[in-house]
Amino acid sequence: MAIIENEATLHEAHRDNHTHRDVNGGWLRPAVFGAMDGLVSNLALMTGVAGGAVSRETIVITGLAGLAAGAFSMAAGEYTSVASQRELVQAELDIERRELRKHPKDEERELAELYASRGVEPELAREVARQLSKDPEQALEIHAREELGIDPGDLPSPTVAAVSSFGSFALGALLPVLPYLLGATVLWPALLLAMIGLFACGAVVAKVTARSWWFSGLRQLALGGAAAGVTYALGSLFGTAVG
Repeated sequence: MAIIENEATLHEAHRDNHTHRDVNGGWLRPAVFGAMDGLVSNLALMTGVAGGAVSRETIVITGLAGLAAGAFSMAAGEYTSVASQRELVQAELDIERRELRKHPKDEERELAELYASRGVEPELAREVARQLSKDPEQALEIHAREELGIDPGDLPSPTVAAVSSFGSFALGALLPVLPYLLGATVLWPALLLAMIGLFACGAVVAKVTARSWWFSGLRQLALGGAAAGVTYALGSLFGTAVG
């Protein structure tokens, strides 16, 4: 009885702990990276302008313009990219659908050979392929998964990609502008808020990686800080030269 209880306990422990990270990132990865992109690009843009010793109004206008331009650009790029990818997948699915309709036996044999190549007994592989090929839509889904590596029922939406990209980029780009909108007249409050945002984004990224949250946070903080430092130096240099 003790052995059975121990085995049951081990089974429950394995079941509870045998989980994996979302390696595709789901919604988290594109959202976090979109916000990070907006934050780094707009922070660098604003610090570059601030380095030229311009007025507060100029920095605010620059930050808002960078937010709008970047967000619309990201949304348009994501929509076009995802729509093109979806259209390509649909075209490949149409080809596979026609092949299943014109040459069902050849496609069934192809599926059986695929399973056999993965170690299934040839006779069993043929039977599995025969049963799975009875339903044309199921057969299409299986061939798409096995041959194309896609799920026909889970294709990305261009609209969702565009809207989420727009929103996450705008949110990130807003952080360095926010202190100025609330009345700040110097750069350091914007830098402080942006650095906090950079560390937070990096820490959240750790959820889809094997790194610790503090390592990811510090890494992103260093990269964003370096970008801001370089653009500020360039802004100071060019501002002095122009002046």
